[in-house]
Amino acid sequence: MKIIAVIPARYAASRFPGKLMQILGDKTVITTTYQNVVETKLFDEVFIATDSEIIFDEITKNGGKAVMTGQHETGSDRIAEAVQGIDCDVVINVQGDEPFLKTEPLKQLIEVFKNDLNKEISLASLKIRLKNQEEVENPNNVKVITDLQNFAMYFSRSIIPFPRETSVEHFYYKHIGVYAFRKEALLKFANLEMTPLEISEKIEAIRYLEHGMKIKMIETDFIGVGIDVPEDLEKAREILNGRVGEL
Repeated sequence: MKIIAVIPARYAASRFPGKLMQILGDKTVITTTYQNVVETKLFDEVFIATDSEIIFDEITKNGGKAVMTGQHETGSDRIAEAVQGIDCDVVINVQGDEPFLKTEPLKQLIEVFKNDLNKEISLASLKIRLKNQEEVENPNNVKVITDLQNFAMYFSRSIIPFPRETSVEHFYYKHIGVYAFRKEALLKFANLEMTPLEISEKIEAIRYLEHGMKIKMIETDFIGVGIDVPEDLEKAREILNGRVGEL
């Protein structure tokens, strides 16, 4: 089984334009992410997929591999274009703005496909339990609910589940945007129409669900930093400097 990692990277992020080229330590965010993924040694190859010459040049000048793509609405669509001509079985989509992802969650995603002998699972992703109410209510945190076998039922920026019944304990999980795809499922995704719910929520994973594809969710306890706004970049710098938490 050939497993590759692809990091979708666009320059013009709506909430924080140019965030991937911001300096984190002595490197840019995107270079930090790329090198951290390579250093896991889990993948046969690691690529950046981008429509930005700035990001393409940043990666290649630092010895990395990058593929230029057209413009796309989602990272999955961008990756699908990038991997069309690449021989592989499983594609791991690592977000370019998640620089501190650890090795263990990636191993867990890979194991999903090694254990799925009947090839019933189209893709797998990660979730982490939210314990702070402010984090639960934050629309930048995509929440996920699952069935009893840990397959995703729905993703939302709203609070799900809604805590109407107060006599039971409610658990909330944040979706960490790291996906593992079978290559054929990824290519199929790129040919599917965007769905109304996906457009409304701005969550690409919903397209899979609305078209009947299974998403296996793996719970992790890893707390990283997704850089969505400038304040997140400051948190990442604090982590890198060893002042908050542990890598």
